[in-house]
Amino acid sequence: MKPRLRIAFASIAIGILVLCLKVGAYLLTGSVALYSDALETIVNIASSIAALAAIWFAAKPADSNHPYGHDKAEYFAAVLVGVMIVLAAIMIFRAAWLGFVQGDRPEYSLEGIAMNLAAALINGAWARYLMHFGRQTRSPALVADGKHLMTDVISSAGVLAGVVLVLMTGWTILDPMLAVVVGLTVLWTGWELVKESVGGLMDEAASSDVLEKIRLLISEHGEGALEAHDLRTRIAGRSTFVDFHLVVPGTMSVEEAHEICDRIEVAIAEDVPGARITIHVEPEHKAKHSGIVVL
Repeated sequence: MKPRLRIAFASIAIGILVLCLKVGAYLLTGSVALYSDALETIVNIASSIAALAAIWFAAKPADSNHPYGHDKAEYFAAVLVGVMIVLAAIMIFRAAWLGFVQGDRPEYSLEGIAMNLAAALINGAWARYLMHFGRQTRSPALVADGKHLMTDVISSAGVLAGVVLVLMTGWTILDPMLAVVVGLTVLWTGWELVKESVGGLMDEAASSDVLEKIRLLISEHGEGALEAHDLRTRIAGRSTFVDFHLVVPGTMSVEEAHEICDRIEVAIAEDVPGARITIHVEPEHKAKHSGIVVL
């Protein structure tokens, strides 16, 4: 099994473990804030399942219907995770409203507080690893899953502190108020994830650092050519599509021009992981005298 699939499966298993701990904490305390925290974890598990499905589909090789591969499937999963986060926020707001109306006071339970703390620590460690691994392997689905878990950690820490404060002061109004704060935090995270993922679906260009690196590589390894212009890039999951026009002397043979292209392609592929390069060779009279000057 591929590493990214193993990580996705592990994320589901950890989500189930954390859910059990949070439900236990809620049952022991009766806190509506802890209940809202447990509700968000259900969405975490659903998000992890969506990420697993997307990673599996994105790993499929290119075929006649999808000649550029299936990498963008991960962006759909990331959008779905964002939508699920928004749904989680709605469920949390509902739980908070019920807390305001009913005004029940949470019960003190050292075991319940300890269970919620353990769940937050597990989520925190796993979220950091997911984001690190997702960025290393250029997996939008895993990065989105990690960001989602990190918001869960932040909200869990706030909820836990608030529950302890309610138990110490007896101010029951703090419990649903904290649930509202959790809901707002979760809602913001969902919006950020959807916005970022839609950008990927809309073929955003590579970062300015990557573009500058590509320009430098073309300039350094394009010896024999005259210039390069109309450089374009787009990101699709783990792939970075690169295309540009390379101007060569009109008297140059096809074989010589091909050797220059090969040299440039190898250089870019080594420095830009997942690069897919298309070079359009043009004769000297097509030069624009702008763009990338070959050294």
